[in-house]
This record gives sequence, C-alpha cells and structure tokens, in this order.
Amino acid sequence: MTRRDMMLFAVMAALILGVGFIDGWNAALTILNFGLIWAVMSLGVNIQWGYAGLFNVGIVGFTALGGLAVVLTSMSPVPEAWSAGGPRVMLGLIMGALALLGAVLIWTRLKRSKMRGLIMTIWLVGSFFVYRAVFDPAVQAIEAINPASTGYLGGLGLPVLFAWVVGGILAAIAAWMIGKTALGLRSDYLAIATLGIGEIIVAVMKNEEWMTRGVKNVNGLPRPVPYEVDLQQSEGFVGMANSVGLDPVTASTLAIKLAYSGLFLVVLLGIVLLCELALKSPWGRLMRAIRDNEIAAEAMGKDVTRRHLQIFILGSAVCGIAGAMLTTLHGQLTPSSYNPLHYTFLIWVMVIVGGSGNNWGAVLGGLLIGFLWLESEQIGGAVMSVITAGMADGSAIKVHLLDSVAHMRLLMLGVVLLLVLRFSPRGLIPER
Repeated sequence: MTRRDMMLFAVMAALILGVGFIDGWNAALTILNFGLIWAVMSLGVNIQWGYAGLFNVGIVGFTALGGLAVVLTSMSPVPEAWSAGGPRVMLGLIMGALALLGAVLIWTRLKRSKMRGLIMTIWLVGSFFVYRAVFDPAVQAIEAINPASTGYLGGLGLPVLFAWVVGGILAAIAAWMIGKTALGLRSDYLAIATLGIGEIIVAVMKNEEWMTRGVKNVNGLPRPVPYEVDLQQSEGFVGMANSVGLDPVTASTLAIKLAYSGLFLVVLLGIVLLCELALKSPWGRLMRAIRDNEIAAEAMGKDVTRRHLQIFILGSAVCGIAGAMLTTLHGQLTPSSYNPLHYTFLIWVMVIVGGSGNNWGAVLGGLLIGFLWLESEQIGGAVMSVITAGMADGSAIKVHLLDSVAHMRLLMLGVVLLLVLRFSPRGLIPER
C-alpha cells in the first residue's frame, strides 16, 4: 500500500473511533463488525469483476447460501422430524437429482429428432410426479412436528466456525452449476441470469420450511464466542471489568463484540493475503489479460471459459463465507431479510467506490460504505437539525425535513457514489 492508501485507512479508523467517543464503543464495534463482513463480500465481488470482468448480480443468492450453511452445519438435528420424514426427503432429493441427470443423458446421447423430444417430455413429466409423490408427504410430516419452535430437520451439530467453510463450499457448488450454463452468455445476459438465479435461491429458502423454517426464521444459532451471561457469572471477568471502571454487563457486551472483530479480522486478512498472492502470480496476470482482451487471450491458446468459471467459483465462495459470518453475527437465519438492495447493489457500490481490481480498495469500500449505511440516519438527523434550527416549531417544511431523515441513507450513498465517480472514477484506491 502507498502512503495515500494508508492515510485513507487511517481516516476510516478515525471515523470509527469518533463514533466510539460520541455514540459509545458498543455502536463503534457494531459498525466495525459489519464493515469487516462487508469487506469480505466486496473482496468476493472484486475477484469476479476486478480480476475477470464478470458482472455478477446474484450476490444475494450466494450470501444466502452461506447463511443456510450455518443452519445445516451447526444447529442440532431434530430427531422427531428425522423420524417423521427425513429419509423420505433425502430419497426425494436423490430422485430429483437422478431425474435431472437422466434428462441430460437423454439429451446428449440421443440424436436430434422428434423422438428425442418426446422421450425427454415423458421422462421429465413422469419423474416430476414420482418425485412429488415421495417428497411432498415427507415435507408435510416434517413441518407438522412442533411447527412453533422446530418444524424442520435441523443440522449436523458441528462447530459453527466449520460452517463458515461449508458456506464457501455451498456457494462454490452453486457457482459451478450456474457457471457451466451461464458463463457462455454475453455480459449483460450473464447479469440477468445471475440476478434471476439469486432470487430463486432466496425464494427456495423462504418457502422450504423443512430446511430453513422459511419466514418463521431459525433462532438460537450456536456462537463461536461465549455468551454475555457466562462472562457476567465469571468472577475473574467481573473483577477485570471493575478494575477498568466498567459494569459487568457493558464489559461483557464489548468483550463479545471484540472477540467477533478479532475472528472477522483474521478471516479478512487471510483472504486479502491469498488474493494479493494470486493477483501478483502468473495466474493473476492471465486473469487480467483475459479481462482486458478476451480475443487476444484466446489467440494465445488460453481457455477463457474455463478461467471465467474458475474465478466465478472463487468469488462466489468468498461471498458464501461472508454470508455465513453475517448469519453467525446475527445469531439467526432470516430468509426474508435477503434482498438485492442490501446484498447485491450495496456490495457493488462498495467495490466501485473502493476501486475495482484492487483488493485493498475493495476492503476500504466495504468499510466506508458500511459505515455510511449504518450511520447515515445519525448524520442525516444532525444535518436536518442544523438546517431546521431557525424554523418555527410545527412548520410544515420543518416537519417534512425531519421526517425525511430515514431516507438520507440512500441520498447520502448516491452523493458519495457520484462524487467518487466524478473525481476518482477508478475508485479511492485504484488498480495499479
């Protein structure tokens, strides 16, 4: 990093410290934790767009898969649900996969003719009814098991940190399946395809209650750090809190958030290190050459489609890891919270503002835009208070301006994006 880059990160650190002194360290650590997670997401998008020029607008789907991994991996299984329909659900899923595999074999092995179309239609229709006959009764039996608190299969009961790795693997598998079909499309069609598939993934999570409880949410996810109550009951911790002039409740909250910050920082720095090594390697130079001129790269004998698939999988895996980290921090899986504004377009703003093609730029963009996203109402409220200070109480204009504070978030992000595009079109830390 250059001196200018370090100054930008120093300004970012000063902003977070300022929140700590003004609004309290609880708020500052909350911003820091979300910023670190968003920085990881920005790195995933930067890998795809900054390295290879792939326009992925389905980030929300890969983030949601990371959240799903936390449930499937770390939650305890529900024995009653497994007894009621677990094996039949697994059998139904296997039958669905075999149906798709059979359709692929029919399409590829038979010669093109009307008979091939007829056989394909019969196979798909028959497989669908057989699949539903096995799958639907099992799902109904599972969802009928204490639906107020469970009504789903649960997970494997493994450590939650392992779920972060599984989140990356699930997102990578989905990216491979998408990439095998969509990466041959032109960039604008790729964007449409990824946007649609991302929404499909979220829709499945909202409706398949046997797997995610749908809109009922999965609460009480395991944590990689202790609970605040456990720290408050520890005599050693209480004595340490009193020695620094903090009550045990406040001290335990700050300690847990600091622990999360340490974990997230380790993950972020590890991914940045790997990205920097990859970018400066012959592989990284090849990816940038493909991004800048695919025709020239193909003329040199490079398999462009294969490399695009590779980079698409890697970037999606990083987004999946970030999604698992975010769900762990929340402590619950809320499928209805996944929307493109928060988990696709906001991440794109982070990459654009920070500087696509530069890993440290993506990190800075994630921290800065995340800070503005969370603090915009506070800043907007202060600005509106100053603007309306001289207006009479009860004035229609004053009431309207004060009521519009909630909308300052989008206005502020738009202004920041326009300013960066005008005065630093390649981002705050552009690609070298």
